[in-house]
Amino acid sequence: MTRPEPFTTPDPHAVASSRIMDFARHAGRDGADYASLHHWSVTDLEGFWGAVWEYFRVDAETGYEQVLAEERMPGARWFPGATLNYAHHALRHPADDDVAIIALDETGAAHEVTAGRLRAQVASVAATLRDLGVSRGDRVVGYLPNTPHAIVAFLAAASLGAVWSVCGQDYAPKAAADRFGQLEPTVLIAADGYLFNGTTHDRRDAALELGRALPGLKATVLVDHVGLPWTPQAYPSLTIPWEDAATRTEELTCTPVPFDHPLWVVFSSGTTGLPKGIVHGHGGVLLEHLKTLALHSDLGPGDRLLWYTTTHWMMWNLVASTLLTGATTCTYDGSPAPFAKLDVLWELAARHRVTVFGTSPQYLLGMAKYGIDPSAHDLSSIRVVGCTGSALQASAYPWVRDHVGDHVLLASISGGTDVVSGFAGSAPNTPVWAGELSAPQLGVALAAYDTTGRPVVDQVGELVVTRPMPSMPLDFWNDPDGSRYHDAYFSTYPGVWRHGDWITHTSHGSVIVHGRSDSTLNRNGVRVGSADIHDIVERLPEITEALVIGAEEADGGYWMPLFVVLAPGVTLDEALREKIKEEIRTGASPRHVPDEILEVPGIPHTRTGKKLEVPVKRLLQGAPAEQVVNPATVDAPDLLEHYARLGAARRNRPSR
Repeated sequence: MTRPEPFTTPDPHAVASSRIMDFARHAGRDGADYASLHHWSVTDLEGFWGAVWEYFRVDAETGYEQVLAEERMPGARWFPGATLNYAHHALRHPADDDVAIIALDETGAAHEVTAGRLRAQVASVAATLRDLGVSRGDRVVGYLPNTPHAIVAFLAAASLGAVWSVCGQDYAPKAAADRFGQLEPTVLIAADGYLFNGTTHDRRDAALELGRALPGLKATVLVDHVGLPWTPQAYPSLTIPWEDAATRTEELTCTPVPFDHPLWVVFSSGTTGLPKGIVHGHGGVLLEHLKTLALHSDLGPGDRLLWYTTTHWMMWNLVASTLLTGATTCTYDGSPAPFAKLDVLWELAARHRVTVFGTSPQYLLGMAKYGIDPSAHDLSSIRVVGCTGSALQASAYPWVRDHVGDHVLLASISGGTDVVSGFAGSAPNTPVWAGELSAPQLGVALAAYDTTGRPVVDQVGELVVTRPMPSMPLDFWNDPDGSRYHDAYFSTYPGVWRHGDWITHTSHGSVIVHGRSDSTLNRNGVRVGSADIHDIVERLPEITEALVIGAEEADGGYWMPLFVVLAPGVTLDEALREKIKEEIRTGASPRHVPDEILEVPGIPHTRTGKKLEVPVKRLLQGAPAEQVVNPATVDAPDLLEHYARLGAARRNRPSR
C-alpha cells in the first residue's frame, strides 16, 4: 500500500523544544522519533512508566517496590508499596500568585483564581468535610456545572482520601440519583443553577430532590453560583453555605494513600441500564494524565487549556488534571455556541492566550457551516486544537488550518471514560493525516484484531489493548467478584482489553476510527463503518447531521436507512437524495449507499455527544423504548418516539 502524504508534518523547532522530546532525552532516548518512543513504551512497560514517574518528579510518601508487579488483565498491580496523593500533585507547582484557574462563561465574563487562593479554598473545604465526618474511602458527590467550585470540591475530597463523583445539573435529579445512589455518599455539594444559551437554569428544587434521594447524606453544601437564594430549611440534612465551607483559614494537608486507592468514580452513559460506576486510582490517573497532558498536548507552566466539557464527561477530569502540569486550566459555564455570540469560545481563547483549545467534531463542523471565522480573533497563542467525542472528519482539517491557523497541531483523539484517557491521538512530533489519528498514545499497546483474534494492519478490526495501562479501572462499583468488569472488556479476547471500537491500524502508524463495533453495518457480508458515511454526508452544506443504521429484519432482510437533519431552508427532494447517494458512492463505495434517505427532526445523543446508533437500531426493530435506552441519559429524549414510529411504519407496510 502506498503511504499517503501527511496533511501536516511537525515543525522541527517546535519538536526540539517540546516536552515529549525533553522526556525522551531524560529517558536516554535522545533523537528518537515518535514510532521508536512508542515501541519502547509498550515493549518495556516498567522502563517507560518508571521514566514517567522520575521525569515528573512524583512525590510519594513511600517509594514503590517495583513498577509492575503483575501484568495480567484485569488485575495488573502497578507501583506496589507507593503511597501518594493526587491532590498534593495538583496543588504543588505554581507560585501563589500564578493563575491556576480562569472561570469563564458564555457572557464573556472571567474570574481568575490564583494558585494560593486555590490551595486556601481546598484546605478550607477539606477541613469542612473532615468536620462533617468525611474520611478516607467515604464518598463526596457534586451536582455542579463546570466552575471552579467543582475543582475545589474534588481536590478537597481527594486530599482526604475520600472518593469523588460529579455530574452536571442538566441531569434530572433521578438520573443523578441513579449514579450517586450507588455510592451512598456522605456529603452532597450542589449549585443553585447554571447558564446555558442566555438562560439561567434554576436547579435549587432539583438539588433538593436529589438530596432527598440520598438518604445517607450527613450534609449538603449549597453553592451560590448564579445568585438564586437558597431556602436551606427545606433540606433533609444539615446545610452549609459554600462561603462558610470555603473561607476558613486552614492548613492544607493531603493524606497519603496507596497507589491504587480510589480517586473518583466516573459513570458510563447508562443508556441501556443503570450506569456503571468505573473506579480509577490516585496513582494511575496521576501518571496517565501527566503523560497525556504534558507529553501529548505539550502542557506545562505558562500554558493555558480551554476544553469545552460538562462535569459528567471524562474530559472534565482532564480539565481538572491540567493543574498537575503546572498549567492554567479554564472552566466554562454555558453553551459552546450561544445564540448571542456563536464564536464566544474563540474570543475567550484569544483574550486569555489559550495554548490548548479542546472541542468536538460537531463544534468544528458547525462553525464551518455557520460561516464562523475564528481567525477574526488573534489565535496565535493556540498550539494545539484537540478534538474528541467521535472521529474528526477529514473535511474539518483544511477548515481548521485556514480559519484557526496553519501553525496549529490538530489532534484528533480517541479514548474513553473507561480509562479516563486516550488510546490514540497526536503529539508534537507526529505527522497528521486528515481523517486519521496520528498514532497510538505512548504506553498504549493498541492493535486491531480480526475475528480470529489476530492483529491486522491496513484492515478493519476491533480496537484492543494487549498490555495494561495504569489508568485502567481498579474495578466497577458494587462488582465484588469482578464479573461485570471482566465481561465488559475481557470476555471476547481473554486477557486482552476489547474496547468496542472498529478501527484500522495503518501501515504508516495512524489509526482510523470507523465507529462502534456493536453498531457495525453489514451489507451483504461486507462490514461498513457508520463513521465513514457520516463523514461524507455531514460535509454537505445542506446537511446539519446524519445517522446511518443497519437493521436486520424479521423476514431475513437488511434495511440500511440514512437519517438526515437538514440545514435551515433546505428541502429533501430527489435531487438532494441523488446528490447524497453520489457523494457516498464516489467518496466511499457503492456498498455504502443507503437503502433510503429520510429527513428527521434531530439525531439523539448521549449527554456526552455520542450518537445513539445501537438504541436507534433497536427502536427501528421494534424493541420497547424502556428496554432500549434510559431517557434520562439522552440529550433529546422526545426524539426516541419519532424513531420508534418510523420503525413501526416500516414493519406495518404491506408486503410486496
